[in-house]
This record gives sequence, structure tokens and C-alpha cells, in this order.
Amino acid sequence: MCGRYYVDDETAREIEKLVKEIDHKINRERLTGDVHPADQAMVLINRDCKVMPALQRWGLPGFQKKGVIFNARSETVLEKPMFRESILRRRAVIPCSGFYEWSKNREKAAFYREGAPIMFLAGFYNHGEEDRFVILTTNANPFVAPVHDRMPLILEKSEIEDWLSHEEAFRSMLAERQIPLKRRQEYEQQELRLF
Repeated sequence: MCGRYYVDDETAREIEKLVKEIDHKINRERLTGDVHPADQAMVLINRDCKVMPALQRWGLPGFQKKGVIFNARSETVLEKPMFRESILRRRAVIPCSGFYEWSKNREKAAFYREGAPIMFLAGFYNHGEEDRFVILTTNANPFVAPVHDRMPLILEKSEIEDWLSHEEAFRSMLAERQIPLKRRQEYEQQELRLF
């Protein structure tokens, strides 16, 4: 499950290039650093048949207004009444530098794409008092599986427009992806074996 992701300066520059249509200057300070559930962050949405940036809060209000729901399983998102309308009508792309996962031993690992300054996570948003987005997750690929059994659903740059705009094309993108990732970790718990 994706519980935090990050955006570095290079990714922030790529976001600026990607969304040239924006009317006002993006404040880089709001775009960089770790993004936690309930934080505001930049997402890409389809507005008037154009890919546009939007500032939204990460996570839907939780049940009985406790906490936030910040992930949804790609395998069941179309079946869940809470998510169905949003995934069908309001898909989003979350640009970032990478994401974090935690092992069972609570060890944090960062995952990123080597040679690609920007990663695109699949998501959707809902309308309410403010627009809020959710990141889709899928089964972990072999690069993430040693740390966690779930990971964000990653899109290729060439898939952004189809994800946001095409009513049927996005369904094929809900499947697991074998996108190669690199892992960066400060330390990893080693198992002591006695012979």
C-alpha cells in the first residue's frame, strides 16, 4: 500500500513543463518534499479534453469521519460503490519522483525509476467540499515484493491521456505492471542465522 510518495526538484520542473497550460506560476515550495495522506498535492486531470494540473487533497474522508482512505485496490475499484463513479468519471494522474513502502519490520524503502525523473501514479478523485484524490494500488511486482505485497499502479507517460480521457481504454491499465524500479534504503534488517 502506498502511504507516502515524494517529489524532488527535477520532478517539479518536469511537472511545470508537462502542464504549460497553467495560468499562474506554480510555487515550487508547495510541490517538493514528502507528501503524506491528507496533504495537498498537484495532480493531473482531464478538463475540457486537456490535461490540466489541479491542487487536491490526498485521501477521502474515512468512515465516520475518522482518518482518510488514501489507496484503492485496482482489482476491485470498479466493484466498490464508494469508488465506482469516481474511477469511471474522474481519473487522475499523480506525478512524483518515487514512492515509499514499509516492510513488516517498519523499514522504509524508496522506489523510483532509473533514468526517469518523473513517475506517474494512477488514481481518481471525487467532488465534495474540496476535490480529493486516491492512489490505486496493485500487487507488488518483483522489484517491490521483497519489501511489501502492494504498490501503486504506475502509468507510462504515453498512457496519461488514455488514462484520463478514454472511457474504455483505462480498464486495461488496471492490471499489474512489471515496470522496473530501483530501491533505495538506508538500512535493511539482517537475519541472524546460527549454524
